[in-house]
Amino acid sequence: MRAIVVGAGIGGLTATLSLRRAGHDVTLVEQSRRLSEIGAGIQLAPNATRVLRRLNLLDAVAEHATRPSHVSFRTWSDGSEICRYVIGRDVEEEFGAPYLQLHRADLQRVLVAAVPPRSLHLATAVVGIDQDDKGARVTTASGERLDADLVVAADGIRSAARQWLFGADEAVFSHTAAYRALLPAAEVADLDLPEYAVWLGPNRHVVHYWLRHGELLNVVAVFVTDRTAQESWTARAEPGEQVRTFAGWDPRVLTLLDRAGQDFRYGIHTRTPLSRWNAGRVTLLGDSAHAMVPFQAQGAAQAVMDAAVLGDCLTGAAPDEVPDALDRYVRRRAPAATAVQASSARAGHDYHVPDGPEAEQRNARLVALAAENRFGPHSAAWPVDVLADG
Repeated sequence: MRAIVVGAGIGGLTATLSLRRAGHDVTLVEQSRRLSEIGAGIQLAPNATRVLRRLNLLDAVAEHATRPSHVSFRTWSDGSEICRYVIGRDVEEEFGAPYLQLHRADLQRVLVAAVPPRSLHLATAVVGIDQDDKGARVTTASGERLDADLVVAADGIRSAARQWLFGADEAVFSHTAAYRALLPAAEVADLDLPEYAVWLGPNRHVVHYWLRHGELLNVVAVFVTDRTAQESWTARAEPGEQVRTFAGWDPRVLTLLDRAGQDFRYGIHTRTPLSRWNAGRVTLLGDSAHAMVPFQAQGAAQAVMDAAVLGDCLTGAAPDEVPDALDRYVRRRAPAATAVQASSARAGHDYHVPDGPEAEQRNARLVALAAENRFGPHSAAWPVDVLADG
């Protein structure tokens, strides 16, 4: 069976590999002329690394990854620790797969290396998708028409395919934006930073963790705003903007932001949940279906899980069985991904409550949870094995 995957992000690459593993002929098309190092840190919980192991890629990914021992939640003003949760080797023993932190580009390189070069078509912009009972077709900007039995639209949060399938539907600004930066270890060695921390404050929070075995510190500083911010990995903040936005925070946080220089600034957008992701022989996958705020570090994981289930549902499928297989894929994935969208939004609200009684109650909940569950508030998704019921 012939499949076309549109978009060579994490979801599209993993979908390509999952469909190939299912025995199908896959063409991956990407509008960029080259796959460059965009983005920064990414976190992969056991629900995602379990899939990478099935694709025989976990060892290659783990070579580039950092495995933190714990995550420390801290108070914005003085850095006092609220509580901590276990993230290290105990996670792998408990859930059967590791928790990894790595550069997005390192993950992308491992996935790309596993895709046969003949299957990857760069500089190929898709301008239309159509279908009938016998097949689907992708039209490129050059006028070429590519035929397939299945089209997977993994074209990201600004998905054109989503609009072609279901009508006008724009990404929704979450009223949060973020500064992001990567700092060499030598530039922050004097700050006595925890290895992985989440600093909580009114209308703001900061996350930092190590990449590439401690060579780089990934810093993400999130703030609530009514000013619409561009959804872009490459938009620059104004000089000194990030320090002004976080004025009054713990000196270590301010020093981090100051040493970052001119940070990247991006608006955090989401997608409204859909009742279905597929139509006939075409389906959405990853951010095109369920873009979410990143406050549970589950965006990439959910795309990886989509890809695994898609491949599972299409294993052994004949061309005329594609629509039914896609129905099964969406039934298995849409409720779970939508639930993670909602819980990620709730986590953001919880992070940003004002000082006073609300923050005290939030902190008490975090401490109580640490006593009940040493892996923390986001670990509910980690035991999920999306192929267990396949």
